[in-house]
Amino acid sequence: MTDLVAEALAGRRRALARLLSLVEDDGAEAREALARLCSRTGRAHVIGVTGAPGSGKSTLVAQLAAAYRRRERTVAIVAVDPSSPFSGGALLGDRIRMHGVSADPGVYVRSMASRGSLGGLARSTWDVVQVLDACGYDTILIETVGAGQTEVDIARTAHTTVVIQVPGLGDEVQMLKAGILEIADILVVNKADRQGAEQVAVALAAALDLADASEAGDGAAWRPPILKTVATTGVGVAELADAAARHLAFLRSSGAMEEREQARMAERLRGVARERLLRLVLANAGPAAIEGLVARLAAREIDLYGAVDELLAAAGMDPASGRRAGVAGEPQRRDDRANG
Repeated sequence: MTDLVAEALAGRRRALARLLSLVEDDGAEAREALARLCSRTGRAHVIGVTGAPGSGKSTLVAQLAAAYRRRERTVAIVAVDPSSPFSGGALLGDRIRMHGVSADPGVYVRSMASRGSLGGLARSTWDVVQVLDACGYDTILIETVGAGQTEVDIARTAHTTVVIQVPGLGDEVQMLKAGILEIADILVVNKADRQGAEQVAVALAAALDLADASEAGDGAAWRPPILKTVATTGVGVAELADAAARHLAFLRSSGAMEEREQARMAERLRGVARERLLRLVLANAGPAAIEGLVARLAAREIDLYGAVDELLAAAGMDPASGRRAGVAGEPQRRDDRANG
């Protein structure tokens, strides 16, 4: 493990690929590697790119990577694809669509399967980003699955979130709903050479005006710019890179960077705790007990919350308080009452 981390930090791409695979598998060695890399993180500008399927995310991300390379910045791309229901692998393989930049030694492309995770990202996307950050990539671009309004996890992972809209996808009111629009730091109307692009931009501006009018701010808040791009030709991509740089500068100068970092870490802490507690509970119950509970649930012999209580009890936890049986604290309180 020590050699693998050292080789990845030295810039050996094969070692980096093996390390990322290890992190995605989420074993004890992965946690050891992440612990070693932790102090080296927090330097990259992480940019999330999300939008509906067919909005041109992959093409725009590739063009944006090329723009950053022209500015002599190293770039890592994390492309999250929908998973195959059979193999669990990525269906689309963004490496194919990013062939032009993937051959650049200053660009590293990593495709990830969502593996059933909701929110547009894979479970291990955060950890993959941390590895790439520690390995010295200046800018990390994350392309989400593209499932629509549920893709809010990207705002908890990226410093700057780019939301792409395109003309011709149907009801314009759909894109104005709360959720996907509210996470945007930059709004992009891609395929701006098509009919209806101006109407999309006007609708987005009207939505931002409504949001500004409903919030009692001091005027210092960031207002997402609305940019027009044509990803296939590169039109507007340099302006997008400039807007991302302005947003990063705003976060740093306003103090919002520290606030976002605290919120990101709090969310990540809760997420990892949920995952590990779930594994602990299921491991203590065992497959046979879980199958039995499922059968009783299907037969309506027990309700869902009662079944969960049994799982917690099997893990040695009091379902009412959540405390582990025999922990210090409860006996102490009894002693206190006796002494009082």
